Amino acid sequence: MPATRTPTSRRAALAVTGAAAAGLLAACSDGTSPQTDRGAAERARAARAEAALRLRTSAASAALRDRYEAVALRHPAVRERLAPLREEAAQHATALAAAPAHLASPPPAPISDDPAEALRELAATARQVSDAHTAALAEAPPELARLLASVAAAGAVHAYLLTRREGS
Repeated sequence: MPATRTPTSRRAALAVTGAAAAGLLAACSDGTSPQTDRGAAERARAARAEAALRLRTSAASAALRDRYEAVALRHPAVRERLAPLREEAAQHATALAAAPAHLASPPPAPISDDPAEALRELAATARQVSDAHTAALAEAPPELARLLASVAAAGAVHAYLLTRREGS
């Protein structure tokens, strides 16, 4: 005897599919899924990488700030000339830091007794920091990359200003 099929009503079909949908929703109710977990992990990794990059670039600018200060202390005749450049380096260090803070840097190298040589060495340091900021662009997220590009350009200008002769 052939089995007879009971007709399925629309109401019964809706009830079954509604129950299945509710079950699926309940399974995902904690808001996580494999894609969400991967996305959160990737964002956390990117945030850690950006924080490390900010720390590294901010420390380089802080070391340059300290070098400006050391040259100005050793050669008071150039103090006024270096003051705005030192202030910019301090602002760069703060802007690059994840949160504004005083950044300690290693003691600067000895300062030459000759003011012209001290300025050339300071210009070389400014170029090195500028180059380091430029190199960091490759790993920086867009907003930080724009800031780094600006700071690197300012560092190149500092190097130029430090090597040009007074009055030219």
